Amino acid sequence: MSAEQNKMMIQRWVEMAWNNGNLAIADEVYSADYVVHDPSGPIQGTEALKQFVATFRTAYPDIHTTIEDMIAEGNKVVWRYTVRGTHRGEFMGIAPTGKSITLTGILISRFVGEKVVEDWNNYDALGMMQQLGVIP
Repeated sequence: MSAEQNKMMIQRWVEMAWNNGNLAIADEVYSADYVVHDPSGPIQGTEALKQFVATFRTAYPDIHTTIEDMIAEGNKVVWRYTVRGTHRGEFMGIAPTGKSITLTGILISRFVGEKVVEDWNNYDALGMMQQLGVIP
């Protein structure tokens, strides 16, 4: 696929899965042997990815992800994003606080053919915990 098609695939993933909860799209976008290098630890496979997204969507039912910037070259797409949501469900052992968060991050997606095979994700986990009031 072209760099532009790869960008459209990421935009579709964000809108369908993160913003609307359609986790089945993971099987269309990500390869079966997909891995993400995430601050919380590696996530391997589409089922684990679906669980990761579901965990956030359960904790923050009004979650909305905005792609702020997107750069694509060759088989990689770099995207800077902002996540907003209200903590209404348990998250990482933290009882619901009712507090709103704004979380920023940058993700690099690597494609092979028509699917993402690997991501490198870096986001402000410390800032999220501070916004929830669980650390100073």
